[in-house]
Amino acid sequence: MFGYIVKGGILMIPIILCGLAAVFIIVERLFYFYVTKKRDAKLMFDLKTSLFKNDFEEAVAATKEADTPCAKVIQKAIECRKWNEKDLKDMIETEMDNAVPEYEHFLTPLGTISNISTLLGLLGTVTGNIKAFNVLGSAGSMGDPQALAGAIGEALITTVAGLIVSIPAVIFYNYFNSRVTRRLSQMEKNVTSVLIKLSGRESKYEI
Repeated sequence: MFGYIVKGGILMIPIILCGLAAVFIIVERLFYFYVTKKRDAKLMFDLKTSLFKNDFEEAVAATKEADTPCAKVIQKAIECRKWNEKDLKDMIETEMDNAVPEYEHFLTPLGTISNISTLLGLLGTVTGNIKAFNVLGSAGSMGDPQALAGAIGEALITTVAGLIVSIPAVIFYNYFNSRVTRRLSQMEKNVTSVLIKLSGRESKYEI
């Protein structure tokens, strides 16, 4: 493996760094979405009891314990439950907009990595081919076979390395974006459920 890295040339360094960054982001986001989903499920279960008893202090404590974007929006809704309907709705919309970046954290760098790693692989292909042509041009019709093979190998290795980093990065970038959409949709349902419960009306969503 180390031999291939050496043969790939200097461009293998940024490609490897991109790969390490992508692995970190993927693992971090997988853990984040797993934890937030689990905490939100527990939060809504706890709120079902506390709001039924009109124990708002207990409800706020449950949101603080969950400490998720959804929990923060619900906490504000409970604390501002006495506001008029329009102001409360505007505040909730603002809080939900503020929650989006928490779900999208690291996704922009992951998308950038998927593009950069592909371009670095392409750059390695170009530089490798340039070296191969230089070998052919400087030493007769076939040139030095060993030098020619090294140049072609560099071109192919960087291309493969760039794709190895780029393909999983693209897949997980799209996957995480779909997770963000689902989490935002679920957050909207959860917040709506709590608001209707606070207003005293029956909710079509279960808390």
